[in-house]
Amino acid sequence: MTTATPMETTIESAIDFKDDRPLDRALLVQGYEVVIGFETHSQLSTQSKIFSRASTAFGAEPNTQACAVDLALPGTLPVMNKGAVERAIQFGLAIGARIAPRSIFARKNYFYPDLPKGYQISQFEIPVVQGGSVEFFLGDVKKSVRLVRAHLEEDAGKSLHEDFIGQSGIDLNRAGTPLLEIVTEPDMRSSSEAVAYAKELHKIVTWIGICDGNMQEGSFRCDANVSVRKPGEKFGTRREIKNLNSFKFMQQAIDYEVRWQIEQIEDGHTIEQATVLFNPDTGETRAMRTKEDAADYRYFPDPDLPPLVIADEWVARVRSEMTELPRVMATRFMTDYGLSEYDATQLTQSKAVAAYFEITAKASGQAKLAANWVMGEVSRRLNAQNIGIDSAPVSASTLAALITRIDDGAISSNAAKQVFDHLWTPKEGEWIFGSLPGEVDAGLSALSELKRVDAIIEAKGLKQMSDTGELEAIIDTVLASNAKSVEEYKAGNAKAFNALVGQAMKATKGKGNPAQVNELLKKKLG
Repeated sequence: MTTATPMETTIESAIDFKDDRPLDRALLVQGYEVVIGFETHSQLSTQSKIFSRASTAFGAEPNTQACAVDLALPGTLPVMNKGAVERAIQFGLAIGARIAPRSIFARKNYFYPDLPKGYQISQFEIPVVQGGSVEFFLGDVKKSVRLVRAHLEEDAGKSLHEDFIGQSGIDLNRAGTPLLEIVTEPDMRSSSEAVAYAKELHKIVTWIGICDGNMQEGSFRCDANVSVRKPGEKFGTRREIKNLNSFKFMQQAIDYEVRWQIEQIEDGHTIEQATVLFNPDTGETRAMRTKEDAADYRYFPDPDLPPLVIADEWVARVRSEMTELPRVMATRFMTDYGLSEYDATQLTQSKAVAAYFEITAKASGQAKLAANWVMGEVSRRLNAQNIGIDSAPVSASTLAALITRIDDGAISSNAAKQVFDHLWTPKEGEWIFGSLPGEVDAGLSALSELKRVDAIIEAKGLKQMSDTGELEAIIDTVLASNAKSVEEYKAGNAKAFNALVGQAMKATKGKGNPAQVNELLKKKLG
């Protein structure tokens, strides 16, 4: 092993975790504490591989994107991809980590058909990104997961089993694809917390543009290290669930593994360290091989690659060119728009959602209402249709127009939902087609967003009744018809007032301005 100089920081193997976090007893499962750590392989968004100029494009015919370097032909030498290093720096800055000024590449030795060299070029003793943390919300509880490291490495090829009878094929297109392996401390205590962490990490790498995050194509692959222990005991033996490529399967796999380990221990068996795979068809994990430790890989510095030196100026330049980070944007939303930390965090789950909210908030001047609508009605419909906000039928400027009419009292919140429903899914035969005198569909599309909202309000008869004289006349009739409720209210029964409000709103057919109705009732009741 290379000896670290005073300018270097040696990070221990990913298996040497810190056990210094308080136990959350609320998360005990059958008397056991669940302990979860993650290793995530994030494919970096470079156009060429980490040590060669071969393409990283997905979907090519097998073995058409593997050059002499990837195939490990004699006489070839690896050359570092600067773009991969720059993306690692971006990630380190995004999570508040230390960027090592000098890091080392090592050879991780093992033999498998899809590994042409017989070793994988990775980083072990001195990784490029050291420490850092990922913060997220689990429900309305703020959580933080510490990172041990993030290191650069090359991907292996892929073994193909499905199309061959009694044989396996080897596709080396992925060999040499640049990866950033992100390793956590074992800070997670439930499958829900693990999934929330994985989603937040996915958000970060896609937000800053270092990974496309496509889990189906293998661009973002998670390995979950799962163990259980009795409270106060040392860490149990972990089993690593490999290549979880969906958040749904991730939760199912961890939950099954936790139950399986507890059953094994309760039956008197010992958990053996192993690598396991999850079968989504059966919902079960199964052991693939005995899990290796670092010593089994016989790491040693790669003699073909010099140390990776990153100057402070390089880090400073990358920092100055980075996009506004999610946590920074969330803080700005709290400051500029008066949002809670929870709301600001939810609205910065993606750049598209954040931009949609900010356009709506600025155009309407009602940030809290905008936040409620984006997190509520808009998100509900997007989830129901399984589409992104970029595909939302209601634009941010249209939603802002609707919120403007809520704010100025033109419509109630309930009526606004009816308008929104029509904006989201216009119904043929209603107002669009001829029910507005003098307006045709082509003409309506040219109206401003506010006029479009007004047209729906008018056509559907949803305008809120705000005329004081008209409301007073209705309230007088309600009071005269509900003398018993009036007496009960004056005798101190607060519920009687609510009954009168309900009668008044019924009399206005739900169009009365609730605030005005309340105010006028209180005034008349004395």
